[in-house]
Amino acid sequence: MIEVIEEKEGWDEFVSTFNDSDFYHSFDYHMIEKGEGKPLLLKYSNGDVCIGLPLLIRKIPDSPFYDATSVYGYPGPLYKNISLSFDNKHFAHELFDYFVEKNIVAVFSRLNPFLPLQHKVLELIGTIEKTGPVVTIDLKKNIELQRKEFGRRLKGQLNKARRHCTVKKVSSDEDFQEFVKIYHENMDRVNAKPMYYFNDSYFKTLVESNDFSTETLLAVHNETNEVIGASLFVYKNSVVHYHLSGTRNEFLPLMPTKLLIDEMRIKATQLGLSWFNLGGGLAGANDTLLQFKSSFSKEMVDFCVWKLVVRPEIYKQLIAKNNNGTKGDYFPLYRCNGV
Repeated sequence: MIEVIEEKEGWDEFVSTFNDSDFYHSFDYHMIEKGEGKPLLLKYSNGDVCIGLPLLIRKIPDSPFYDATSVYGYPGPLYKNISLSFDNKHFAHELFDYFVEKNIVAVFSRLNPFLPLQHKVLELIGTIEKTGPVVTIDLKKNIELQRKEFGRRLKGQLNKARRHCTVKKVSSDEDFQEFVKIYHENMDRVNAKPMYYFNDSYFKTLVESNDFSTETLLAVHNETNEVIGASLFVYKNSVVHYHLSGTRNEFLPLMPTKLLIDEMRIKATQLGLSWFNLGGGLAGANDTLLQFKSSFSKEMVDFCVWKLVVRPEIYKQLIAKNNNGTKGDYFPLYRCNGV
């Protein structure tokens, strides 16, 4: 049976029953990442098996149809009492019935690399595709053993950054505005897409939510007392994520972001967390961003996405109407021109 949860109280209560839920599954994160979508959480129960699938439902313009996508990051289904022998046929049947009833043509979701049985939950329901690796630090190892796995150059860069900078935790609105300013300067420098320029409401909800914890750190230059780098980390249950970051342009050679990541690594280990997710390259690419992150750890896990076409004929018609014959991996393909 599929039950739909749309209100915060019920959503929070249900998600809290999963020991491995991530902040990407939370109601608050869905509200700040929803865009034009409507957040909902699909709850499936059958005996002692329980699955929670958070999605954003979007109207397909100039049509009576809808599609579903996920928030940015690492969501995907939550699950309880599922093993490698789980038979998902009943879940698949219930899920398809719901999507057909709601005129949903296609479904896309990013998956969470720290919830390995998501693949079993979604097995043979559409396709699961690898998009690239993400870098992780195993926080279950002691702090010094983690450091031994750093790249040789990284150790020298961290020593230099520590000589020139002091790390402090954001403790006031003025401090946090410094973070926002530096983050936006960073987005300007890399010519980021508009979606990465978050509004004040996004930042406010992110740091004030009770659904998860955030840690915002600043790198302060010892000589000038100027904030030269800032990073925001988010954690819930056993995983901490490197979420947002920036460095002032003139201090890029000092690499204060690496210092902030290292400080969060130490704190997260002391908190008893299990994994530090540094993320991957841009759009899954093996690029300089991935190389930057992999200097902290050679341990990587696959980042995957789930794609499902519920109504193939309608899907083809929408492509013919909106896509002008363009081919590619974009999904759903009829939205690749900004529909």
